[in-house]
Amino acid sequence: MKFANAVVKYRVPILIFTLVIMIPSVLGMAATRINYDMLDYLPGSMDTVKGQEELLNEFGKGAFSIIIVEDMQPKDVKQMAEDIKNVQHVDTVLCWESIADVSIPKELLPDKVYTAFNKGNAELLAIFFDTSTSADVTMDAIREVRAVAGDKAFAAGMSALVTDLKDLCEREEPIYVAIAVGLACVAMLLFLDSWLVPFVFLASIGMMILLNLGTNYFMGEISYITKALSAVLQLAVTMDYSIFLWHSYNEKLRSESDNKKAMADAIHETLTSVLGSSVTTVAGFIALCFMTFTLGADLGIVMAKGVLFGVIGCVTVLPSLILLLDKPLQATKHKSLIPDMSKLASGVTKIFPAFIAIFAILLFPAYYGYSKTNEEVYYDLGECLPKDIGYVIANSKLRDTFELASTHMVLVDSSLDTTDVRSMISEMEDVDGVKKVLGLESVVGSLVPEEVIPERLTKELKNDKWELLMVSSEYKAASDEVNKQISDLNVILKKYDENGLLIGEAPCLKDMIDTTGHDFKVVSAVSILAIFVIIAIVEKSISLPFILIAVIELATFINLGLPHYLGQSLPFIAPICISTIQLGATVDYAILMTTRYKSERNGGADKHEAVHTALKTSVPSIIVSGMGLFAATFGVAVYSDIDIISSMCMLMARGAVISMVCVIFILPALLLLCDALIRHTTLGMNGSGTDKKRSIGKLLHGH
Repeated sequence: MKFANAVVKYRVPILIFTLVIMIPSVLGMAATRINYDMLDYLPGSMDTVKGQEELLNEFGKGAFSIIIVEDMQPKDVKQMAEDIKNVQHVDTVLCWESIADVSIPKELLPDKVYTAFNKGNAELLAIFFDTSTSADVTMDAIREVRAVAGDKAFAAGMSALVTDLKDLCEREEPIYVAIAVGLACVAMLLFLDSWLVPFVFLASIGMMILLNLGTNYFMGEISYITKALSAVLQLAVTMDYSIFLWHSYNEKLRSESDNKKAMADAIHETLTSVLGSSVTTVAGFIALCFMTFTLGADLGIVMAKGVLFGVIGCVTVLPSLILLLDKPLQATKHKSLIPDMSKLASGVTKIFPAFIAIFAILLFPAYYGYSKTNEEVYYDLGECLPKDIGYVIANSKLRDTFELASTHMVLVDSSLDTTDVRSMISEMEDVDGVKKVLGLESVVGSLVPEEVIPERLTKELKNDKWELLMVSSEYKAASDEVNKQISDLNVILKKYDENGLLIGEAPCLKDMIDTTGHDFKVVSAVSILAIFVIIAIVEKSISLPFILIAVIELATFINLGLPHYLGQSLPFIAPICISTIQLGATVDYAILMTTRYKSERNGGADKHEAVHTALKTSVPSIIVSGMGLFAATFGVAVYSDIDIISSMCMLMARGAVISMVCVIFILPALLLLCDALIRHTTLGMNGSGTDKKRSIGKLLHGH
C-alpha cells in the first residue's frame, strides 16, 4: 500500500516527470536506426554471412544490384554506365560495353558473354557498391542510380528491395498507429462505461509507447517489423491493465467516498493482479529471444519492454490522470453495451458436454492445418511487397526477358590454377537451373592469355586473395529448386577450394530456411514451458496449466491452421511469432476465469455454481480485452501493403477472437469435466471441506 499511497500523493509530480521524459523519448525514437534487411539477422557464424563480410572487407564490394534497361542504344548504355559509376559508393559497373571496350578483339570474346548481358531490346548492368546491402548510404545510392538511369531502367537485387521496403514503410507506419488508435478507441467507447475514459487510456498508453520506442535507441537499431508492430501490440496488450484499474477504481468508489483512498486501494489491487498476468505475456515475448535468427530477440526484447512500461504506466501515470480528470470522467459515464452474461453462463454450463465434444472434434484438424501451414510458408522477401513497386517490376522483367530469377556470387582463391577455375565453371554450368557462370576466365575465353588482359578489367573480378564469379540461375530465390542447386554448387566449389564461399540472396535465404525451421520448434517449446511454470506457480496447481494451455493452444492451432485450408501462404516469420504472441497475450483470459472459478469453489460453491459465476463475471472483461486487441490489429492488417505486416496483424486480430471464443465456451466445459482432478492437484483446493459441507447440507435437507 505504501507504493499506492505514494502514487496518489505525488500524482502531479508523476505527470510532470512523465511529460518531461517524453522529450528524450521522442529524440531517442527519431535517432534509432531501422533495419530493413532480414538477412542481417542470420547468425554471424554462417558461411554466407562470412562471405558477405569477406566480399566487402577484402574485395571492396558489398551490396549488389542488377539494372535492366530497355530500348537504349549501346552508346547511351555506355554513357549511363559511366554516370552510374560516378554515383557515390558505386564501386563497379559491369555491362557488355565495359567488357567489350578493352584491347581484346571482340572476336575472341565468348558468345555467352554477349548473351549474358543482352537479350532482344534489353540489356543488363551489374552494379557493385562499396557499402553493405542495407546501409543507409547504399539505399541513397540506389535512389540516385535510379534517378540517373531514368524510367527505361529497373533495379533488382536485395539493396533495391530494402530501399523500396523502407520507402513504403515510412509512408505507411504513421497510418498504422492512427488506425490502431482510432479503432481501439471505437472499441473502448462501445464496450466501456465512459465517453472520456478511452482517451485517458490512450494518453497514458501513448506515453508508455513513446518511452518504449525511445529506449530502443540503446539497442542501436531495430527491425522494421518491430517498429511497425511494437506500438500496435503494446497498445492492444496493455489496454487490459488500464481497463482493470478503471473497473477496480469504480468498484472501490461504491464503498469509499474519498476518491484518493479509493484510487490507492485500486492501485494496490491492480498491481497485484497485473503483475501476475503480465508475467505470462512477458514470458511469451522473451521466448522469441531463443531464436538463432536474431529478429526474434529484436521483437521479443522490445515487446517485453513495452509490456513492462505498460504495467508501470498503468499504476502510475493512469491513476494520476484519472484523479486529475475525475469529475469529467464521472460526469461522462454511461451504461456499457455489454449485456448481463447470466443467460450465456447458464447455457454454457448446461450443455458443457457439447463443448467438450467440439474441443475433441476440432483438435486434430486444427493441429494438422497448423503443422501444414508451417511447411507452406514463403521466404522470398520480395513476395511481401506490392506488385507495382520497382523491385518487383524489375524481377519480373529479369525472369520474363532473361529467364534470370536469382544471381549467386562465388569467391574462390585467386591463386587457384586457371585450368581448375575453368573446369569448376564448366561443372557449375552443368548444374540444373544454372544459366551461366561469369568470371575472368569465362569473360575473356581460353584463347586470351591472362597476362594481356587489361588491369582495368582484371581488378574488377580478381585481387590478391579472391577471384569473383557470378552465377546466373533460372530458379527463384527461396525455392526448393534453388536450394538444391546451391547445395550442388557448394559441393563443386569445395572440391576445388575448400575455403571458397558461395554467397548472395538465395544462399542467405537457404540458411534462413534451415535456421528458422529449428527456431520454430525451440520457441514454441520454450514459450509453452515458461508459461506452464508461471501458471503452475500463480495458480498453485499441476493440472490447471495443462487445461489453460490446451485451450489457448487449440485457439492457436485453429488460427494458424486456417491458412492451410484457405490455400494461403504466410511469410516465414509469422507462425513463429504469432504462436508465441497469441499464447502470451491471450492466456490472461483463461487465467482471469480460472482464478474466479477457484475463488468460488473454495468459498463453498459447487462446480456448476463456481463455473457459472466465473463465466458470468469474466466474459465482459474478456470481450473488452479481446475486441481491443482485434480492433488495434485488424485495421492495420486491412490497410498495409506489406504482406509481413498485414499477415501478422491479421493473425493477431483473428487469434484474439478465436482465443476469446475458446476461453468463453471451451474452458468452462473443461473446468467442469476436470473439477475433481483440479481440486486434488491444486494447493489449498483439496475440496474435501466443500464436499463434506455439500453432503451434510443434502442430508439435513433430506431429513
